[in-house]
Amino acid sequence: MDYLNKYKLEVEDILKKFLQQQDRSNQCTNRLLDAMSYSLLQGGKRIRPILLQLAYNAVGGQEKIDPYLFAIECIHTYSLIHDDLPAMDNDSLRRGMPTNHVRFDEATAILAGDGLLSLAFETVLEDISKSNDIMKSKAAHVLATAAGSNGMVLGQTYDMFYENKDISLDILDKIHLNKTGALIKAALQMGAILGYASDSELFALELYGSYLGKVFQIIDDILDITGDSTILGKDVGSDSKNKKITYTTFFSVDECYKIATELTHKAINCLNKVNGDTTLLCKIANDLLNRRR
Repeated sequence: MDYLNKYKLEVEDILKKFLQQQDRSNQCTNRLLDAMSYSLLQGGKRIRPILLQLAYNAVGGQEKIDPYLFAIECIHTYSLIHDDLPAMDNDSLRRGMPTNHVRFDEATAILAGDGLLSLAFETVLEDISKSNDIMKSKAAHVLATAAGSNGMVLGQTYDMFYENKDISLDILDKIHLNKTGALIKAALQMGAILGYASDSELFALELYGSYLGKVFQIIDDILDITGDSTILGKDVGSDSKNKKITYTTFFSVDECYKIATELTHKAINCLNKVNGDTTLLCKIANDLLNRRR
């Protein structure tokens, strides 16, 4: 996704900017911020803030929305830190580096995740407090809902509850609609809301995000079987190790690709309802389908 390098570099600069504003006045704050920075600045696709920015651009947004790009990536990173913990997926590798609890310790990793979650909302609320723009409050509400017990955290709870159990495809969809899909969908919603999208544009981008989230998870499940850990930057076979039901439990790899392809076409068709330039959103949908990492 080299065509997104410009956006990715902008996101990296935003992450560093807000982290550099944090207090490092003593040994404890230094250790906490070192752990937070370790995971947040480790790289990755930055797909959520990029989707947020592109949705905002597509509906005509023109102002800087840095706090919201920062916040959604903080929340995504906190979820990865906690997901890797021994009590959850117990993974030792993330983005080609030792996971947070391996690099530091388990307690520090938990606190680093907590710190990123809190900092996300501290940052957007500070921006909201300086503005009369009601859409910023609405975007923050979307983010909070997607991240919490009606979204990503609920999905993680489902995932843990049903571990080592036979589940239906409907339950699997419910897990990933929340665990993976909620924050991806929220990125599109937030961009649309911040850019004052029409109702039809908002609905179209929400639906695009829903399809994209499911595709993202199906490809993740495929790569957990067929991928190369040196390319993926994380352990392969984690799902089978943890005895998790995935889309490849119900379908062959070829069938999974067929389903993901159909969902990608549906996602792209949604963008016909958006008045602005959606070229990059279309390209991202196709590239997420064909990704190898």
